[in-house]
Parts: sequence; structure tokens; C-alpha cells
Amino acid sequence: MTSSLPARASRLRGARALFTGREGGVSVAEHAGLNLARHVGDDEDAVRRNRELLEQELAVPVVFVDQVHSADVHVLPAEGPVPVVTADALVTDRDDVALAIMVADCLPVLLSDPVSGTIGAAHAGRAGLLGGVLERTVEAMGELGARPEELTASIGPAICGACYEVPEQMRAEAARQLPATQASTSWGTPSLDLRAGAVEILVAAGIALSAIDAEHPCTLEDERFYSHRRQARTGRFAGVVRRG
Repeated sequence: MTSSLPARASRLRGARALFTGREGGVSVAEHAGLNLARHVGDDEDAVRRNRELLEQELAVPVVFVDQVHSADVHVLPAEGPVPVVTADALVTDRDDVALAIMVADCLPVLLSDPVSGTIGAAHAGRAGLLGGVLERTVEAMGELGARPEELTASIGPAICGACYEVPEQMRAEAARQLPATQASTSWGTPSLDLRAGAVEILVAAGIALSAIDAEHPCTLEDERFYSHRRQARTGRFAGVVRRG
């Protein structure tokens, strides 16, 4: 990808997808870099400029939502302005906007069906993943004509199973619902592997394993990305997708 904005590209059929990092923005101090979130205490003008840089990179307006760790999916109106709503996933078949999901350890999951021209973006933390946000995103894409067997997915940078330490009871409860999430940290304590859980869900939804790009860095280990676990007061990067 030739780009003026440093980012990690991902290949999705029928779409352009990328995961931004910390580089390339104007925020300073603990938010230093390309912070895209307005709710983390950063300067409003800096966030506005960072979002403008992202829109320049994608060459279309970028749609954000107010994320609350829910399983709610917002399907964009067929045309016209897109109001900011509270949700944790976005779906559209429009080609005049890009969809963005912000994270700082949670999973940013991007999806595309090149046949129907449908794209989706989901924020999948522990609560959203277990609550069904990915299943609902695939279902919403289906209502616009997407078929699971045509979908490709990319699960972007997020905290890995070797780092995401949780209490034993939380691990057990998650594993009862989604066995692939059960993991241990590199130091031997209970943890959750959200990425493995997301792959399990997407495959169960009908997406081919070979169509899922899950090889991305751990945000806690890689300082090119914001991580809430590494630094409680920090910015947010984004997974962004637009029709190709």
C-alpha cells in the first residue's frame, strides 16, 4: 500500500482495509500520535485533525460510532449523512464512506463480501465477543445480500492470549460459551485468547478459515499501537474499511 499515513494494511476481497497505528498524527503526551478517540481526554482539535488525516488517506468520509461494548450493529442509511449512533459494529453497501471501529486492546474485525459489495466493521472486546457482536454483524451483512461463503475477514492488532490475564472465574465462564478463548499467559496465569474465539465464531458463521486474516500484532507487546493494558490513559487506533 502506498500511503502518506503509516498503517497496517489488510487484504479483503472487494475492499480496502487498514489498521491505523500511533504514527502519523498530531496528538501529544500520553495520546501521542494518531489518536482517533474523543472520549479519552485528548485535545479536541488534535482529534479532529487526526480524523481529517484518516479521511484524506481513504478519500471518503469516515463513519465512527459511540462504542459501549455492546452487540449492537448499526446499518447505515442507504444515502445521505450518517448520524453518530451508539453501537459496536457498522455495516453498509455504500461506496461513498468508510467504516471505523476504535480499539486499544480489543479486537477490530473487518469484513467484506465482494459479490454483494457489503462491508462491515466490529468492535469485539470480551463482552461484545461473548454477547454476539460478530454473529450479528454477519447477519446484518446478510440482510444486504452478503453470503458467508463469500466473506473475507481480518482480525486486527489486539491483545494476545499470552498477555490478556483475567481471573480464573472469568476465563472459565468465557470458555464455557466459547472454548477457543481459554488460554494462559506466558507467565502461567489464566487468560483469554479473544482472537481464537473470534476465529471460532466466524468459522461457525460459515466463513472459510482460509478467508480469515488473523495474523496481526499484540497491542500490549507492540508499542506501535495504543494499549489500555500497557497505559490506562491512552489513545485509540482504528480498523477501517471501505469498498474497493
